[in-house]
Amino acid sequence: MVLQQLYAYLIHLLAGLAVVGVFVAVYLQVTPFREIQLICDGGTAAALSLAGATLGFALTVASSILHNDTFLMFLFWAACSAAVQVVAYALVSRSLPGLNAALENNNVAMGGLMGVVSLVVGIINAAALS
Repeated sequence: MVLQQLYAYLIHLLAGLAVVGVFVAVYLQVTPFREIQLICDGGTAAALSLAGATLGFALTVASSILHNDTFLMFLFWAACSAAVQVVAYALVSRSLPGLNAALENNNVAMGGLMGVVSLVVGIINAAALS
């Protein structure tokens, strides 16, 4: 019994981390600028934006692990949650036409705003999964 619980724990832990990694990779492809390069160059705005999106998505992954009975349902809702985060980015970037340029120019206020919006979307998304 303990081995079965350990196996379930490890599967969900590794899958959760992998799903977050895949989300970050996809998110980096969706955005029109190079966040990692901006962050490496000291871009706080890009770091705040990416951190908010990652945290928001991680909350939905945690909620999906907690509230789904099967591994496949966990994966399904994680994928749906990733789509919601990407759509949220698309809507905000279209609503604020200068967002992408602001992030590239290290406008910390815009990076913070994008990060908070992504986090809020993730919190509400996680609650909706419960």
